[in-house]
Amino acid sequence: MSQYVTQLSWSLGEGELAYGKYSPNHKLTFSGGLSATMTSAPDYGGDARYVNPEEALAAALSSCHMMTFIALAAKAKWKLTGYRDRAVAVLGKTEDGRTKVGEIILHPVTEFEPGNEIDADKLSQMHERAHRYCFVANALSCDMRVEL
Repeated sequence: MSQYVTQLSWSLGEGELAYGKYSPNHKLTFSGGLSATMTSAPDYGGDARYVNPEEALAAALSSCHMMTFIALAAKAKWKLTGYRDRAVAVLGKTEDGRTKVGEIILHPVTEFEPGNEIDADKLSQMHERAHRYCFVANALSCDMRVEL
């Protein structure tokens, strides 16, 4: 099986290791060399300028779903020319009260060559197939849905 590696680094720096007094900002480096500053969500003391894990999780699902959808559309010989999405991660609680990402909602919008649009039923069915074959969706236990 394939492996995909990231590197994470955090340093206390000038802060104090006491709750609410240290920076949650850290660096995440991907295998291709791209780096991103990550942090906690603003509701939990993070900096809104940076990516938080909840956003990254929604982005990973959105990206995987899109790539799976595009592959399936290509196999079906659809005349797809564009795809965009707005992914929303919603926090919830487990039965024992722990916070979790309870749901991720995708809002994909597809574009086709003029005269080659796909009807809503076929589009919905293809999104269902994309969800079924999406590697990231298959790894998650939270509720996931696609709203067209």
